[in-house]
Amino acid sequence: MKINHTYKQGARRVENKSLADMQREVDAYISQFKEGYFKPLTLLARMTEEVGELAREVNHQFGEKPKKPGEADNSIELELGDILFILICFANSLDIDLTQAHDKVLEKFNTRDADRWTRKNTELS
Repeated sequence: MKINHTYKQGARRVENKSLADMQREVDAYISQFKEGYFKPLTLLARMTEEVGELAREVNHQFGEKPKKPGEADNSIELELGDILFILICFANSLDIDLTQAHDKVLEKFNTRDADRWTRKNTELS
């Protein structure tokens, strides 16, 4: 799966990456440390923490709970990035190819839920 955009990050240009590219990058990062990947239960706890932080940001932006004065600025984008990083660590630690996992899930949705939702009109001209 390719990310469908190119954007600038700081002074460098970031190109499209596949899930496999991201899995390799995270593995290269984690591999430089003796501790390696956390155990699955620890990764699940970390992911739960990050999802909580995402929920807090969504609540601040779209809910009825404003940030406290002086509370640090975070963003939904960064919280999603944190979740993606932990998800990739989780997959790598269990030797799961996220591209294959994605393909299997999409196939499941396309068969099991084929008639579940109202489709947009897709008439060809």
